[in-house]
Amino acid sequence: MIETLQWTTLAVCAFVAAARIPSTLRGENRSLFGIFAMMTLAILLSIQGPYLVIDQALGGINLANLLLRFVIFAAIYFMGIRISRGFGAKSAHRLITGRAGAVVLLVISAVMVALFFSMDTAGSSAGLSAISGKDARHFSLVEYYGAAGRAYPAYVALALVPSLARAARERLPVLVRIGAGLLALGGVAVALTLFFPLIPPALGHIEFIINYTAVLCFVVGLALIWAARVVNGRSGARQKTSTET
Repeated sequence: MIETLQWTTLAVCAFVAAARIPSTLRGENRSLFGIFAMMTLAILLSIQGPYLVIDQALGGINLANLLLRFVIFAAIYFMGIRISRGFGAKSAHRLITGRAGAVVLLVISAVMVALFFSMDTAGSSAGLSAISGKDARHFSLVEYYGAAGRAYPAYVALALVPSLARAARERLPVLVRIGAGLLALGGVAVALTLFFPLIPPALGHIEFIINYTAVLCFVVGLALIWAARVVNGRSGARQKTSTET
């Protein structure tokens, strides 16, 4: 089930990213393509097979996991900027791009890097499961490292959720409201990752479901808003043409 969810999410992300290539080549909304591309890379790095291949190429010391964390940070940062601007969420935009956001990002990044290099990370292991199993010390360090990796995305998501929830209830085009609702749901899912330490090991699959639900909601939500813009643009062009004739 988990593997099916992983590959399905990867396929959706790759498809949406590929669909953006023609517009990107025309210079339209290149940041949106970048977000989809980073999400695709993040999902690729979270799947065991591709992860092992990539990490071996990087030296086999799980640098691919650290890369994964920073790819997620970059994707959520640029997505936060785009969403906050698109929905006029000035307070969320300040929280993400202002001094507070910069301090949160730098502190979390520094803690995460310090935790990573305090472990013996030799031996490629997706999710650092083998590293966690070495001893009690490594188990704790992997837990703290994972918590740091979830903290920044949760910060951005919590900043965005209120404005997205409002947008989903406003009188906007249907596709935009659905997209805003999915983005809000994705934000809630990301926030829930903060509670992963409370989930019993026997229910560990719930973590995968929450993570990939968040990614799918973000990707589909952004795609629907993009589709709404395309549809509205075509409608406007048709109205202008009919008026001119």
